[in-house]
Amino acid sequence: MNANPTVFTFADSTDLILEIPTSTAAKKESQLFSHPYGRYQAELNKICLDTVLPWLQADFSPQAKVWPSTATLPSFWELVNGTAVIVDATKFVLVPSENIDHSEFTVPQEWVDLPSWAGDYYLAVEVAADAGYVKVWGYCTHAQLKHQGKYEPGDRTYSLDASDMINDITVLAVAWELCPNEVTRTAITPLPTLPQQQAQNLITRLSNPEIIHPRLAIPFPLWGGLIEHGGWRQSLYERRIGLPEQRSVLQWLQNGVSQLAATVGWGRWNLQLTGARARSVEDRQARVTLSRRLTIAGQLYELLITPQGEPDAPFWRFELRNATVGAAVPGGFKLRLLTEDLQPFPNNEDIATNAVEQLYVEVALEAGEGIVWEIEPLPENYDREILKF
Repeated sequence: MNANPTVFTFADSTDLILEIPTSTAAKKESQLFSHPYGRYQAELNKICLDTVLPWLQADFSPQAKVWPSTATLPSFWELVNGTAVIVDATKFVLVPSENIDHSEFTVPQEWVDLPSWAGDYYLAVEVAADAGYVKVWGYCTHAQLKHQGKYEPGDRTYSLDASDMINDITVLAVAWELCPNEVTRTAITPLPTLPQQQAQNLITRLSNPEIIHPRLAIPFPLWGGLIEHGGWRQSLYERRIGLPEQRSVLQWLQNGVSQLAATVGWGRWNLQLTGARARSVEDRQARVTLSRRLTIAGQLYELLITPQGEPDAPFWRFELRNATVGAAVPGGFKLRLLTEDLQPFPNNEDIATNAVEQLYVEVALEAGEGIVWEIEPLPENYDREILKF
């Protein structure tokens, strides 16, 4: 990405007009989408992100990054317009449009009413791809959208008049730096977690690619409850583009991890059991372990999944270790397993009261059962995923 974006100065002096990077302008979005509209929406968001993110990194913080991670973006853009960027503890939501009418700013409801999606600042971005630039023409806060915005039930959006927005983008950096305690958000009522069977039924129904706008096909409480769960959102996206199951642990062990799983950091390696751990020649065989590298509080860790027990009565060991040999997992860390619909079960977590070599949870699962893992403190780029067994 261009670390020093070109800023144009024509038009209104309060506008922020950024040159689209040449590499972005020439490149079409290569990810799969179920419908031409989804591809168009993805390309619009990709141009917006590739152009605005370098500006945020240059003028706000070099650590500005996509939320929850770059690998998850296709599953958002298939379903909803907009992209979130985290700058330190502040979330910016970029909402692109090709519309040159700047009389009002329109934001999809998901970015306003889903607690984990909601932002602090919302940037209105006009994408002029043919002219080679994007224009950030105004911004507002979450509180403004909720208190001053007009909700449109037909397309499930919040609209805010331009007169209620701040159009001078230079004010944004000043507010962010000098007013860190500014109240930007208003309270949101969390949506109830959907029962697993209901979620699976909705995914089956909405996976039909002929449903161009699945976000409008069911009531918002059901839709929001479905896609706020990262694992279900990703599953819906994959089903809509016709991919087979991507997170089958058994398939990973036999054939290697899927391409999508590899993009978020999963790998497969063999641990050779020898010496005192192998009771006989027959025991000296490779034990296949799945591993995902994680960054937590600036340090590298590994989440390991290893089959245990006998072939006819297997169970699974989830283990968190520091990736540095000899280093510990600090006190206060937690490793937790939940059912697919985020319910706890007996002995589902391990907590480090002091620094320990590893945290682990062992669990027996039925064929086809799904598990969601969680770690506290939260790993960077964390998005819930459902692992199938």
